[in-house]
Amino acid sequence: MATSEKKIPVTVLTGFLGSGKTTLLNRILTEQHGKRIAVIENEFGEIGIDQALVINADEEVFEMNNGCICCTVRGDLIRILGSLMRRKDKFDHVLVETTGMADPSPVAQTFFVDDEIGSQFKLDGIVTLVDAKHVSLHIDDSDECKEQIAFGDVIIINKTDLVTPEEVERVERRIRSMNALARIHRTVRGQIPIESVLDVGGFDLGRALKQKPAFLEPEYPFEWGGVYSLQPGQARLVLGDGPDASMDVAFVPVDSADEAGLKEGAEKAVRFWSRSPSRRVSGGALAAGNTHFQLDFAKDRGRKVYPLTVPREGLYALFTEHGPEEYALRVEDAGGGALKHRVEQAFGAGHSHDETVTSVGIHLEGEVDQHRLNAWLAKVLQEQGTDIFRMKGILAIAGQKSRYVFQGVHMLFDGQPDKPWGKTPRANDLVFIGRNLDREALTEGFRKCLK
Repeated sequence: MATSEKKIPVTVLTGFLGSGKTTLLNRILTEQHGKRIAVIENEFGEIGIDQALVINADEEVFEMNNGCICCTVRGDLIRILGSLMRRKDKFDHVLVETTGMADPSPVAQTFFVDDEIGSQFKLDGIVTLVDAKHVSLHIDDSDECKEQIAFGDVIIINKTDLVTPEEVERVERRIRSMNALARIHRTVRGQIPIESVLDVGGFDLGRALKQKPAFLEPEYPFEWGGVYSLQPGQARLVLGDGPDASMDVAFVPVDSADEAGLKEGAEKAVRFWSRSPSRRVSGGALAAGNTHFQLDFAKDRGRKVYPLTVPREGLYALFTEHGPEEYALRVEDAGGGALKHRVEQAFGAGHSHDETVTSVGIHLEGEVDQHRLNAWLAKVLQEQGTDIFRMKGILAIAGQKSRYVFQGVHMLFDGQPDKPWGKTPRANDLVFIGRNLDREALTEGFRKCLK
């Protein structure tokens, strides 16, 4: 096991949408501090553009899967950190930037509940950025925003130039009431000494447990697990109709039919879940082993049967995204006899989501007429500004040789030219994150801005 002196420090950079994480990240990557930093990002939305917004980072940015950082992050993070271990001579610090919709505690948890990761890396601190102008819009109705502040070892009140000194004082008092021990800094455009962000040695496990007693209880992306004794050959998974049109499942080999075996299987399944699933419709074959499957029920009503290939006799843990009772789920032998699980466990979700918050990603090739774009964005912000938490994008403006990068938070909008397009095909990528978003209207509105 590595000694603590040799462990690589990890900084988690968090903060609600539009608080300035990418701006600070760019500063960290470009300042002359002598550190070699590997960056891991997580994005909310189906189009990942944050990596393109990070400058000079072609070799050092690793992108985690889109989606719920709470559910899939641990397996994804373990996979990426595992690959980093094999090139430890290339860097001496890791920075994890979470999506603005994330509770940072599952990221922090990874370094304490996974022995292999904990032996190689140490959590140096959680740095939380707070948007001085807009935090009041989210702090009362967003659990994620509250968690980001509560878990921060260093809290940066950013964009202080956009509000009065009295408002900054009010924001800081509110933060102090939620987290009295954090080091608080006030900044404009993330201008802060790097030593106030990196190598702060600030993460306090005791404080984390006091804030969240279940901190060291791993969260899982599945709701149920059970261990079965299977014979080599063909078994099958049988389901009826349920509440969703799909469900992810995985069969993984385990060593024992008890709680320890189920936990062993759950940790394996977490890693599988971080990869893209193999899709199967009714009749499609499943395999017990090192992958997970997405059962697609969209066109199959009634009884659905999935043959299961069992490579060898032994114990296998089945993990399901939903509880088995929701789909009348059964595991059967080749003759159709029901197999009884030897041990089972329900995995309750340790987090919740605001289901009204969604993202809309738009990708369109071609060039944008700048006047039409300005008129359309002004109309969108005027009509929907309070519902649009965040927008960002990379645009190909007609007549301009360089990419145009823009970012917006509620009614505020900022953009600037970036690197030249060169031989890269000119195209446009936009992401909107907010409540009550109309995908068709946004896509059609932007389409009309093309020349």
